[in-house]
Amino acid sequence: MLPDIPQARATLDELLLARIEERHIHFIAKDNLLLPDMPGANLFQRTDLLHGLELGALIGAVSGVLAGSLLLIFPPENPELKMMALLGSGFGGALLGSWLSGRAAKSIPSSRLETYLSEIDAGKVLLIVDVPLHKVLPVKQMLCEKHPDLRFAGLSVSYVLN
Repeated sequence: MLPDIPQARATLDELLLARIEERHIHFIAKDNLLLPDMPGANLFQRTDLLHGLELGALIGAVSGVLAGSLLLIFPPENPELKMMALLGSGFGGALLGSWLSGRAAKSIPSSRLETYLSEIDAGKVLLIVDVPLHKVLPVKQMLCEKHPDLRFAGLSVSYVLN
């Protein structure tokens, strides 16, 4: 958490000089106060979209399989059609569920950001840096040395396939 936009801009320069690519640096500030050259957080970081997609796919798949099981109770004449209908309804339910819940979750702020929202509304800037686990401590030390008023808020581990 950074105290203001000028400090956030200085921090961006320091991270770039430390050879951290701009695509791995994200800022969240009140009412889009970020400067045009500062990378903002993407949709997945600002909202609960990913969680909504996952939850919707699970609920939709279960609902689809339950609906497809009705085809097993009241079977069609062709036995191969029974299994295809069950799998198809499960897959269709997963797609429909993830699409519907994703649309709803896109408008919900990320639950991971709830603890920072009051500080962001007060004018502070949240910095998110995506670095490999072995680089977290050196980056944290570098930033804390240059910005004593910086508050390290935590670590979130996620896996990204490149």
